[in-house]
Parts: sequence; C-alpha cells; structure tokens
Amino acid sequence: MDFGFSEQQRDVQNLARDILNDNVSAESLSQYDDYKAERFDRDLWKKLAQAGLLGVAIDEEYGGMGFGFFELALLLEEAGRTIAPLPLMSHLISAALPIQKFGSDVQKQQWLPGVVSGESLLTAALSEAYNDDPAQPWLTTAKAEGDSLVISGEKTNVPFAHIANRILLAAKTSDGLAVVLLDPKAEGVTLSAQQVTTYEPQFVLTLDNVRVDAADILATGVDGQAAMQWIAECSTVALCAHQLGASDKAMRMTASYTAERKQFGVLISTFQAVGHRAANCFIDVECLRLNTYQAISRLDGGLDATNEVQIAKIWAGDVGHRVSYAAQHLHGGAGIDRDYPLWRYCLWLRHNEIALGSSAKTLAKLGKRIAAGEAFCS
Repeated sequence: MDFGFSEQQRDVQNLARDILNDNVSAESLSQYDDYKAERFDRDLWKKLAQAGLLGVAIDEEYGGMGFGFFELALLLEEAGRTIAPLPLMSHLISAALPIQKFGSDVQKQQWLPGVVSGESLLTAALSEAYNDDPAQPWLTTAKAEGDSLVISGEKTNVPFAHIANRILLAAKTSDGLAVVLLDPKAEGVTLSAQQVTTYEPQFVLTLDNVRVDAADILATGVDGQAAMQWIAECSTVALCAHQLGASDKAMRMTASYTAERKQFGVLISTFQAVGHRAANCFIDVECLRLNTYQAISRLDGGLDATNEVQIAKIWAGDVGHRVSYAAQHLHGGAGIDRDYPLWRYCLWLRHNEIALGSSAKTLAKLGKRIAAGEAFCS
C-alpha cells in the first residue's frame, strides 16, 4: 500500500510552497511588526486566488478545484512554514468549508464563488472567555423570533472581523446550538481590537440582541451541534497543520545555523549535546507530522476522528513548545535577535500552543475516552 501523497496533493503542496516562498520573506514580514501595518498581504491573497488555491477544497460548480480537506490542510502547512500574513484558516477552514458542507444551495451560491476569487472574506468566532471548547458555547445565546434568531453574548480573538463580510459563530439555544453567518455591520454588533503576539488583527465581538435572518442561519438544534463539532475538529487540525509547518521550518533553520556556526574553531553541530537536541527536534516534528496527517486523513475521508484530533492537538502543543525553546537555545543570542527571522516563528509556535489549549487537559479527555472504550482503532 502506498502511503505517500497523490500526484494532485503533491501539485497543490508544490504550488503553494512556490508562491509563498517567492512572496514571503523576513523583510516583507517586518513591515507588520509591532502593528506598523495590518498583517494582511492583499497582493499575495490575489496571487493565491489567481492560482486557484483559495478554492482548492471548493466544489468545481462554484469555481473551485474540487479537491478535499487534505489538500487544503497542505496549504495551511505551507502557510505555517512561511508564517504568511493571510487569513487562510479562518476564511477557508472555519467558515467556507462549513458553508459548503452545511449551507443551503442559496448560501453556497451567495458566498463560495467570492471565497474562491478572494473578493469575499469570511471569518469565524470560535473562542469565548474561559471556554476551550468551540463546540460548546457558554457565553453566547440565541432565541427564536419567527424565522429569525436574536443573539447576545461575546466572542474573543476573532481574526479579521473588521473587514469580514460574514462571521461564522455558534450560540446556545433551548434545543441545542445555532450556527449562523453574522453580518459584522448589523445593529447591536460591537468590535473591540485586541493585541496579540503575532500581530494578526483580532477582535472581541460583543453581541447585543443582534437579529440574524433565516437566510444567514446554517444549522440549528441537533444539526447545529453536529456542525460545530465538525467545525471545531477541522479548525483544530488545521491549526496543527500550521504548527507543523512552523515547527519544521524552525527546526531546519536551526540545523542550518548549527552546521555553519563555529565555537572554539569547531562546528557546533558536531557537539554531542547540540546533536542530541537537534535530533530530538527532528523526531518531535516527524511525530507531529504523522499524527496530524492521520487526523487530516480521517476527516478527509468522512470518518470519526475525535481520538486522532485530540492526539494531534496534544502533539502540536507540546512539539511547538519544545521546538521553539530548543531552536532559541541552539541559536544562542541570535535566537532572540529581532534582526534574525527565528523570533517570529517562536512567537507563532507559542501562540498556536496557547490557542490549542492545555495538552494536559486534552490528554485527560483522551484518557477518559480510552477508559470508556471509545478510543480504539476501527
């Protein structure tokens, strides 16, 4: 059995790598440091759209390539490898894919062509204060009024909310969940800017009796709960793919540095302690790769992936933590020098680690599933 990538997956990966490597550099990223400019490369966004990559997992009838979640995740991995200033995950994974899977024909026709062309920008509000489960909102509630929903509550860390055409979010209802496409310009919506270590534009979204018409409702009740579980798992694995790309790049950057840096007239890569630590990073990254690809593969195939997502999530948080520290230590002072590009990767690795949540807590959840007989291979 061939466990390698298919030809189409290689093509998507190579195309994404070529475009991102050609257009993202330490110099281009420096313009966004300390919020000097909005961290969104619109010219690069247009190039990805022209290459068809924004529609890699969108059906052909809406202008996309018609590939699957695996190909899209490979794009996210390459974005992590370059830490590209693009809203790929929030736009494609957390918002566009749910519209394609759960939306009505009218909703698909309204939004997906614009997703592919890059003319429409979507995002998702998946975070709430003191709540680490996007599929179980606590602070955001919705009540029905005729065919509409009236939503109140608060979401945090909503990327690119100020320029989004719609914001996907979930609210608790009397019979489950409602998943909606919120107009950020609707009456009762307030956006408050947040500052984060990656300099990505993020916002607190406050909702005060905001009316959402039936045309912008994706799913409700039990269907809404199932939809949010799927969205949460896909978004988590996409973040793992981004973490994989960033970890791999930081590890390889460190290997190159230690192969050139001399101390006492000797390459530091020949020092046993340096070699062991670099080897541990390589093992970590490859384990993260295997577990992330396993979760991606099961989601891509429409299989239950809860166990695999939790395993990938644990690895992504821990590997990002270990690789960022090892990379900085093996670089010495250069590792924290802002004139050298490693520091941006370390910030993103720690940001992703925190966004993924506590590995110990996820491990405890996985342990409960194992104890209940719910975590065996099928």
